[in-house]
Amino acid sequence: MRFLFLSQYWAPEVGGAQANLSAIVRELVGRGHRVEVVTALPNYPKGRFFDGYRGRLYRREDREGARVHRLWLYPAMGGGPSRMANYASFALTSLVGLALAERPDWVFVESPSMLLSLPAWVLSRLRRSPFVFDVGDLWPDSIREMGLLRPGPVLKALEALEAWTYREARFVLAATEGIYRTLVERKGVPREKVIFFPSGVDTGRFRPLPRDPEWARRIDPGDRKVVLYAGNLGYAQGLETALQAMAQVRDRKDLLLVMVGDGSAAATLRARARALDLDNVRFLDPVPEEEVPRLASIAFLGYAGLRDLPLFEGARPCKVVAYMACGLPVIFSGRGEVPRMLERSGAGVSVPPEDPAALARALVTAVEHPEAWSRMGASARAWVEDRLAWEVLVTRWLDCLEGRREAPGPEEA
Repeated sequence: MRFLFLSQYWAPEVGGAQANLSAIVRELVGRGHRVEVVTALPNYPKGRFFDGYRGRLYRREDREGARVHRLWLYPAMGGGPSRMANYASFALTSLVGLALAERPDWVFVESPSMLLSLPAWVLSRLRRSPFVFDVGDLWPDSIREMGLLRPGPVLKALEALEAWTYREARFVLAATEGIYRTLVERKGVPREKVIFFPSGVDTGRFRPLPRDPEWARRIDPGDRKVVLYAGNLGYAQGLETALQAMAQVRDRKDLLLVMVGDGSAAATLRARARALDLDNVRFLDPVPEEEVPRLASIAFLGYAGLRDLPLFEGARPCKVVAYMACGLPVIFSGRGEVPRMLERSGAGVSVPPEDPAALARALVTAVEHPEAWSRMGASARAWVEDRLAWEVLVTRWLDCLEGRREAPGPEEA
């Protein structure tokens, strides 16, 4: 079959969505399917075009075995009108990429933003190509609950667009159990068109590795146990909690938090770490996803967190699954879906969100009970291989597209 992926975000940008989409494309290409991608010139998360892409309106390249059409957009970061201009500009320029692509059998639309359903619908009408809409974030619910857009006509228009998108899409993909329930029970999307399609992982690329000597030299942890955070340094992650927890364990000489990534809160977090005089925290620039397993090889656990907002109770950060695939046990600061997954899999522990004292206690317990945490890491890897490998997830998704099975719910994963 021929697939066309429409997404504002793509490698070489670093992030959960980018890694997931690249992995799905690799899986499809490996099975003999033809794939094209329409995406933006890379600019995330700093809101500046990457070197080699500045001054361009269009660029074609090949990546992961797919032909990629890159289009200009208005680069921006943060929220408000500039971010809306960022989304709207790509929804418009993406039409050029869609016109240049071959006629696909299926169009895969990644959100955010919800605006991409408009060019996808145009393509589906002109070329009779159905589209599936991947809901990785309940947009516009998230921007409303985080206060990024005030109630008014713009928000109402986005909510109307959301309802229309779910009606027009052949299938709607739900990335988490919470999103699945919301779509079916609150948004009124028919159960038979909602496919539970969680964030998976390439278990061949993300796997336990021997301790990497190059990264060990670069980080130079000494006798300290490395706690790894790899991902977006943004508002939603609530990473101030991790800094405060490390302040509470500053007297210990056996812990080092390594934060790898960038984002809208990066400068604030670095300044806060300096203000707290944290010599047990180290920041590193983003790395390509293929470097993450090598980084994980020098860590003894992975950390992730989300702020204490109802919206995030149904979230499942991609980094958690990546840690698990690398054989790392996980500490998660937050509520909802990830704590349930960690409990079912035996892959780690969760603590209340935005509770530095609870996180500090969990870190100390992990250091003082290494054998128990090593067993958690083994359980994490086994769980991912059985349930969240892309090979398993893509097979089930293709079976739905080709009518060989009904749309699966969370109970089947």
